[in-house]
Amino acid sequence: MEPYRTRAGSRFPFGMQYSEEGTNFSFPCRYAHAVELLLFENALSRAPFQVIQLDPQINRTYFTWHVFVEALPAGTAYTWRADGPSNPSATGLRFDGGKSLVDPWAVAVSDALWDRQRASAPGDNTATAMRGIVVDVADYDWEGDEPLNHSLEKAVIYEAHVGGFTRHPSSEVKQPGTFAGLVEQIPYLKALGVTDVELMPVMAFDEQDIPEGPRERGLHNFWGYSPHSFYSPHPGYCTAPHLGSHLKDFRDMVKALHQAEIGVIMDVVFNHTAEGGADGPMINFKGFWNNAFYHLDRSDRSVYRDYTGCGNTINCNHPLVSLFLIRCLEYWVEEMHVDGFRFDLASVFTRGEDGQVMRNAPFVWGVEFSQVLNQTRIIAEAWDAGGLYQVGAFPGLRMAEWNGRYRDVIRRFVRGDGGLIGEVATRVSGSSDLYEPRDRLPINSINFITCHDGFTLQDLVSYNWKHNEANGEANRDGTEENLSWNCGCEGDTRDLAILSLRRRQTRNFAAILLLSQGVPMLLAGDEVLRSQQGNNNAYCQDNPIGWLDWQLTRTNEDMLRFVREMIVFRKRHPALMRRRFLTGAPAGPEDLPDITWHGPDGSDPSWNDPEGRFLAFTLAGMTPEEEPVHVICNMSARSLRVPLPALAGKTWFLAVDTSRRPPEDITEKDLQQPVPHPEATLVLTHSVLICEAKGPARTTSI
Repeated sequence: MEPYRTRAGSRFPFGMQYSEEGTNFSFPCRYAHAVELLLFENALSRAPFQVIQLDPQINRTYFTWHVFVEALPAGTAYTWRADGPSNPSATGLRFDGGKSLVDPWAVAVSDALWDRQRASAPGDNTATAMRGIVVDVADYDWEGDEPLNHSLEKAVIYEAHVGGFTRHPSSEVKQPGTFAGLVEQIPYLKALGVTDVELMPVMAFDEQDIPEGPRERGLHNFWGYSPHSFYSPHPGYCTAPHLGSHLKDFRDMVKALHQAEIGVIMDVVFNHTAEGGADGPMINFKGFWNNAFYHLDRSDRSVYRDYTGCGNTINCNHPLVSLFLIRCLEYWVEEMHVDGFRFDLASVFTRGEDGQVMRNAPFVWGVEFSQVLNQTRIIAEAWDAGGLYQVGAFPGLRMAEWNGRYRDVIRRFVRGDGGLIGEVATRVSGSSDLYEPRDRLPINSINFITCHDGFTLQDLVSYNWKHNEANGEANRDGTEENLSWNCGCEGDTRDLAILSLRRRQTRNFAAILLLSQGVPMLLAGDEVLRSQQGNNNAYCQDNPIGWLDWQLTRTNEDMLRFVREMIVFRKRHPALMRRRFLTGAPAGPEDLPDITWHGPDGSDPSWNDPEGRFLAFTLAGMTPEEEPVHVICNMSARSLRVPLPALAGKTWFLAVDTSRRPPEDITEKDLQQPVPHPEATLVLTHSVLICEAKGPARTTSI
């Protein structure tokens, strides 16, 4: 093969820029004194067909290296080699001229030949390195598609794993475990009623980044919280990654979801990378700008500060790193049309270059004020593994937060812990104590009961303790405190009473979540009671433990119907989706208090009762068409007779009673019947009851 002609090229934009005339390559590498661009016929080629040595007099501007390769075809694979000083302890620099490095700006990467162990040892690893792939970013017909930008207060978020969502044979999709496979299940998502899917990491990650125990069992990194190429969709979710199908596959998925009016939120891991600590592999950042990209110990710069529990921490507030990360987010919005981002361990973003918390972190405010991200959903997991916990205190107006305090108190309340009704009321009404003092809104609270990290909803009511033996780490991994209750038996049982109570508890959790002010988030599979067999850390379980078994949509159709109808109920009640905090003041067309709280006898709750396990409230409608709603939560161990509040000219109709067997547990609006004894309504133990006030009264009865 004849070598391709080259020119000096341009230092902007960074990364690969394809055109019919040729391809420009550029990356900043301040301290390198020798740089090579390696070209491969395709992503499966082990040896380069051309090695281009960059001349610092021609191909370097300030600390950016660049070269233009004429007529280079799309599909060509490439890597970089950079040589320079290596003195980790003194300078933090780790140059290794033998290492092939994948472009940090690569928009399509291949890991088909990847060998993590070889990349962790010094010297040449060209035959087994990651590769970038030359692709034409502009070659796609969006058919007029744009990010949806629908209002966050009306959102119902669904957290899903692209691979696990369709990899089970029962999904019966043509391309299981891929972006295309998810597209085939969009009708299911549409019928469920969710407004946004929050995809667990879909930026390219290292499946080989896993501890020795799981690796010896043949397991690999399944969840994807081990990224290396932030601009590239993960090759494992693509239909033909060796051919560079990444952009088309991802864009096809986004476009199809948008056509169904479903937004796309990406779970972004900007807190650490797959390169790990000092003994980890050299993939890209270590070999280009290790001393800028990572937090290093000031006394010994060979030591990586670890605020993530994953071996390294990204130095987000270094000027070049901050620019890299913000531009990356803007790329996913502009070129891939995503609707939002959820940031893993986002408290790392507030740490300065010395590791201390900054009052005004440049990266956080750069996201806040980016014009490109102006309408984008921004969600923070507001803590890190270094001890920072910033729920309610994360900087910026637009940063919504995973509300861990909501999760914890609702779990405790539903399992029957006493003395919580004051905090439960605060969380259900939007967590004003956390957000209002900082001029934030109920939509800053992302409410959830379960997420990928921890028990599924079914396991939350079936296990008191984690059972992670299958991970190969002697059950040492995963959190010890799950705030769960097995309802009387650990794990599987044939006891009908326990099974019935578990079913009721799952309905209680779903009902309370979808009745709460703020933004609800569901974990994929909870609506059909997916179990991980008590595993609360299934990060390495790319098998039926971590997959959604689609047979459950039939086996547990009653739960699926309940969740679906609760979403319908929420959507038809604007009072459940307020943009401003509740005040207790008169509001709405009927001049009722926007919320009124009740105890078991109908009077004010005993907020400080250490045994209190009962809470009820009435919400006024916000429009003439919206009925007032009354909610009763009885998490005590005994059934109660409870009065419903009297509303002039109104009759209470029963919408939900989680103690009833399906299909009577939730009733569609037009089929509801009046409550027979509103002066003394029976509310069974461990149940949620929801009524709607309508007028004039019907003559029918239960």
